[in-house]
Amino acid sequence: MKIAYPFLQLLSTAIFLFTSLAGLAQNTGSIRGKITSSDGKTAEYVSVQLKERKQSTLTNAKGEYKLNGVKPGNYTIKVSAIGLTGEEKNVTVTAGAIVIADFVLNESASQLDAVTIQGRQNRYKIDKPSNSLRLNAPLQEIPQNIQVVSQGALADQQIISMSDGLVRNVSGAARVEHWGDLYTNITMRGSQIQAFRNGFNVVNSYWGPLTEDMSFVDHIEFVKGPAGFMLANGDPSGLYNVVTKKPTGVNKGEATLTLGSFDLYRATADLDGILSKNGKLLYRLNIAGQNKNSFRANEYNNRYSIAPVISYQIDPNTKVTAEYTLQHAKMSNVGSFYIFSPNGYASYNRNLTMLAPGLEPTKINDHSLFVNLEHNISDKWKLNAQASYFNYQQKGSSMWPDSVATNGLVRRSASIWDAFSEMTLGQVFLNGTAKTGEIQHRILAGLDVGTKNYYADWNQTAALDTIGGEFNALSPVNTVDNGFPLFDRSLSVEERAVRGGGLMDQRYTGLYAQDELGFLDNKLRLTLAGRYTYVSQSNYGGAPQTAKHFTPRVGLSVSVDDQTSVYGLYDQAFVPQNAILTSGEAAKPITGNNTEFGVKKDWFGGKWNTTLSAYKITKNHEVTTDAFNQGRSIEIGQKVAQGIEFDVRGEILKGLNLTANYAYTDAKVTKVNEGVGESIAVEGQRTPGSSKHTVNSWLNYKVLSGPIKGSGLSGGFTYLVDRATTTFSKTNPEQNLPDYFKLDAGAFWEKNNLRLTFNAFNILDRYLYNGGYYPANYYFTSEVYYWQAEAPRNYRLSVAYKF
Repeated sequence: MKIAYPFLQLLSTAIFLFTSLAGLAQNTGSIRGKITSSDGKTAEYVSVQLKERKQSTLTNAKGEYKLNGVKPGNYTIKVSAIGLTGEEKNVTVTAGAIVIADFVLNESASQLDAVTIQGRQNRYKIDKPSNSLRLNAPLQEIPQNIQVVSQGALADQQIISMSDGLVRNVSGAARVEHWGDLYTNITMRGSQIQAFRNGFNVVNSYWGPLTEDMSFVDHIEFVKGPAGFMLANGDPSGLYNVVTKKPTGVNKGEATLTLGSFDLYRATADLDGILSKNGKLLYRLNIAGQNKNSFRANEYNNRYSIAPVISYQIDPNTKVTAEYTLQHAKMSNVGSFYIFSPNGYASYNRNLTMLAPGLEPTKINDHSLFVNLEHNISDKWKLNAQASYFNYQQKGSSMWPDSVATNGLVRRSASIWDAFSEMTLGQVFLNGTAKTGEIQHRILAGLDVGTKNYYADWNQTAALDTIGGEFNALSPVNTVDNGFPLFDRSLSVEERAVRGGGLMDQRYTGLYAQDELGFLDNKLRLTLAGRYTYVSQSNYGGAPQTAKHFTPRVGLSVSVDDQTSVYGLYDQAFVPQNAILTSGEAAKPITGNNTEFGVKKDWFGGKWNTTLSAYKITKNHEVTTDAFNQGRSIEIGQKVAQGIEFDVRGEILKGLNLTANYAYTDAKVTKVNEGVGESIAVEGQRTPGSSKHTVNSWLNYKVLSGPIKGSGLSGGFTYLVDRATTTFSKTNPEQNLPDYFKLDAGAFWEKNNLRLTFNAFNILDRYLYNGGYYPANYYFTSEVYYWQAEAPRNYRLSVAYKF
């Protein structure tokens, strides 16, 4: 393991900052304290501020706070949170001394929990990761770029599923348009990132999982870059973690009705409350239903979801939570979104569809079950254990051409796509704090286990058009000469998958441990961690291949002041690959190094924050299909992704909330192995999955007083420059996607419990699309451009009522 150089860099930086901060501490004092609720429970993540200096911090999981580097003088400490009664105390700080100032709030623990969940400091900014990320620390102190998309942002932008414009909220994130709204497939830092839900990796095939409906989603966490101890064996570019809604202990509810263009009718209900007189048994129920057509004829996506959650406080230190989610989808053929042409991108009308009415729909039932146990061993140690079960059933088909002629005529076909996915996953992890001398420790240790099986039948194909009766995009007639296919489903999908090679499975075990050592009153934090992972997996019915690896992790975070931290992180990649090389050997796992450096800063008492990060990810041994040897793969060489990312989110001014970001992404092949032809890879070739420059914004302003109090405006844009989302050519710019600009805006009004939200999307009515290019004789005999168009100008209106 070549970790010495990055480790020495981090260590030398730590020594320098340690020495500098030690000198600074001699001329200043500090304030410490503990905040508790009226019933004696700890008050987590409450704001503590020095009014005279606008210096602030948040209490930790034990209700403790620290304000370091305070110049001598008289100050007023203010404790507050949205919905709480603010309290103040006067203190005098002297050089080198520690002032103790404890507070007891007027609110109880249950009232405080509701306030914390509802307020979260402001509408767009969240300061603490979910418990499912296992990191028992504020985001400010974690040596990694983690961006959180809040529930407020989801509501303001009227996002209704994971694939519905969500990525605009995170720097460098892009969605590869594939199979429409069936799967999300987000790329970031040069690769597709892993999909998590409540801390579990829920990817079980190249296409999954089913896009989550936002009705049961609380917020989404994007962990960018090195994440070895969370990923175990996923791509080092990062992950997104969908955090579902949990009971709050407050009796409340919300009903929302949304109407929109292309026959969108959607209704949701969120019920939250207490089931027992003693307040120990809580519930949350979210239900949603929608009918949704498309700007293209014959396409639709109708869904409903049911998500009940039960939580029971067994004793003051132990709580168990169980949740079940059913998502049902009935959608038109999932391959119909693509358009194919030999004449270049966007060469046909934006509303063109190759889908014939009457082709069987795709139907999906997606079940998931979570059981979580939280136990406070002591005030310093906490144990979490959770198990999950996923069951996914799909019945349908997908469209793809048999041929695309040079004159543009397309012979359409439909292939069966029945699938069954089953996953059983488990986690146990321990969080704790300890102290050795003057060194503070945040300790994390855990075990991950999982079993995943995926069965698919995609081996029955039927041509929809006859030879001589091909589909003509210039004069489209959506009839089917050969009639609709009648697929043979007499055997179970598992039996058909065995016959056709549509089998994938994975078994994994991961052990990890992490110690964050805090020096100089925890202003300097050094993270040392490691993970051992064992994986056995097979694809397409091949023999299982096993891999095991130890991945180290070194991080450094330094609090320059109470609102600013700088950090560095080093991690290693480990991604098993199930493929047979042209030589007959099994493919090696992807390995590589990941480094990241950044600066995080809260502004104006933590109302908004910025994150600036720079990274480099190196991957070795990645394979791709050998175009000249069917069924075999070839090792490319080496790929490197590097870039700079900047994110802003929070309340910039009173009533003005902003989410904005910029990313520069340079992902390319840096080394090509001997025998790899130019049609597969060349040195310097950009890898798909990103744009070189990505700029996003969303601004929300609410009038806080006067005759139009409660009304406001929203708006934002997405600008993608130098795209290489699917394919990229250094020599022929016509094969590359053009730059992309989308402008959205809206208005809202709220009073008491009622809120109206209206948004217009793609206001400029641009022909927006994503796609790629096939050279001649690669997939079709002629060169072919393919793309998926986005909707023209469209609108949504939501009416929400809280009770």
